[in-house]
Amino acid sequence: MSRTVTLSVRIPEELKRELEKYGINEAEVIRKALMLEVKKARARELNSELNRIDHILRKLSAKEGTESIREDRESG
Repeated sequence: MSRTVTLSVRIPEELKRELEKYGINEAEVIRKALMLEVKKARARELNSELNRIDHILRKLSAKEGTESIREDRESG
């Protein structure tokens, strides 16, 4: 199991009362929201990297790609 840390969040009293009224587990909601934000950030980062790679690959001709693959196969 991974280690955990404590995170403190201030919310309006009215919101806290409503969370209690509806039996909402605020810790779980916050945990899931933070995990979702991290997933979104990772997706943006990966998308950016894919765009960068796509930009590089588009500069290569099919002939250059084929030659590069042949060189790799012959050297291995």
